[in-house]
Amino acid sequence: MDSRGFDSAGRIFTNASEMWAEEIGSTVTATATATTSATAEAEAAATAAAAGNGGAGEEASGEGKRKEWYSKAIAYWQGVEASTEGVLGGYGCVNDADVKGSDAFLCPLLAERFGTAKRHLVALDCGSGIGRVTKNFLLRHFNEVDLVEPVSHFLEAARENLTGYMDQGEDSHKAANFYCVPLQDFTPEEGRYDVIWIQWCIGQLPDDDFISFFNRAKVGLKPDGFFVLKENIARNGFVLDKVDNSVTRSDPYFRELFKKCGLYILSVKDQKELPKELFAVKIYALVTNEPKLQTSGKRRRPKNSPRMICS
Repeated sequence: MDSRGFDSAGRIFTNASEMWAEEIGSTVTATATATTSATAEAEAAATAAAAGNGGAGEEASGEGKRKEWYSKAIAYWQGVEASTEGVLGGYGCVNDADVKGSDAFLCPLLAERFGTAKRHLVALDCGSGIGRVTKNFLLRHFNEVDLVEPVSHFLEAARENLTGYMDQGEDSHKAANFYCVPLQDFTPEEGRYDVIWIQWCIGQLPDDDFISFFNRAKVGLKPDGFFVLKENIARNGFVLDKVDNSVTRSDPYFRELFKKCGLYILSVKDQKELPKELFAVKIYALVTNEPKLQTSGKRRRPKNSPRMICS
């Protein structure tokens, strides 16, 4: 894949490792190997021993930069109005198209994974903001939706917006739990969710925290449960936004990260009807086991085979 990228100030990076080293003092990226050989481990130990206190100092410095990365992002969103226009960056007009695209993507997957029989479905809305996705979309399909959001005034707005969808009966469609926790620190309840929906928020996580989040979140899925990631897509490599400390990744970049997470793509679709000046958006359905190939059961006619001619 093309690993080059740039930031909103115009700086060009040769690869993601360079960018992450600059931003959080880390070189852990999607292009890193999944396992470490004994030789590599020995080399790392020798390097650490040689570095001594200097290495410890660099580690502490890296942790400080990581905290700064997240605190700057939170500070940005704390200054944003808790409204549809605010959370969509001044593009409240995309709400209807967004909901329409998500609905068309999810409906067939629910039928495919869970069948048509009545079932109590539960979803988790990650980076829920003011509850826009939960209210306009998820509550149509799920009996319960939990919301996780790190920006406190957004979550309070979500509580207000979803007041009519709380404290209802068991078979109703309700907003159940509200968690004011950042994704890098969140671990879901084991086996609670049929779908974990992650939209327009994963760019706040560096690669290593992205991988750690999905590995923790897997335990929250029920059997046949799946993730949906809906996110902006860079044309090549990545784009770092220095204003809100987020990274827009390319499709190949995401696919490398999915591999590192041990996730498989069940379905993928492009979001339609967005303004041309915005990033493209893709929707991925992700599962923890490799999907089986779907077959129609019909025997295909070999090419150039003779056909019966009826007189």
